[in-house]
Amino acid sequence: MNKQKQAKITICPMNKPIPIQILAAIGFVMVSFAAPTLVIISPPGEWYQDISKPSWNPPAWIFGPVWTTLYLMMATAVWLVWREGKSKKAMVAYFVQLGLNAAWTPVFFGAQRIDVACTVIIAMWFAILVTILYFYQVKQAAAWLMIPYLAWVSFATLLNATLWAMNRL
Repeated sequence: MNKQKQAKITICPMNKPIPIQILAAIGFVMVSFAAPTLVIISPPGEWYQDISKPSWNPPAWIFGPVWTTLYLMMATAVWLVWREGKSKKAMVAYFVQLGLNAAWTPVFFGAQRIDVACTVIIAMWFAILVTILYFYQVKQAAAWLMIPYLAWVSFATLLNATLWAMNRL
């Protein structure tokens, strides 16, 4: 009976030890937040300040809170899917979209290639959609946590395309 009580305390419903679950959650947060660290390498800078922007371009201060919230939701979503342990495809899709997310910043801000960045963000949009579909098959809550990210990237795609159209050389 003592072993049963201990098992209930240390094992979660997904049969993974709680310390492993906590470490995994922290790891997924760290990995998810690795993508935006590329802004440090390729900050917006003067180039971005000088290009033409639409009137509906968000103020710079909004991006930090929005992305922080989205990355936390993404990390939670992938952690929920990981806990289920049922879909390698879902996990691969998540990391593909995260890789595209990480690639966008140095392409757009670093290389100042709005056109190529537009291609990257369109590919990212589709990768997020695929991730959501795979997540839905594993854990519906995880898929729902990714919807705001898809919505924001939809907006960002439109903004990227508009910036490209407005600043063609």
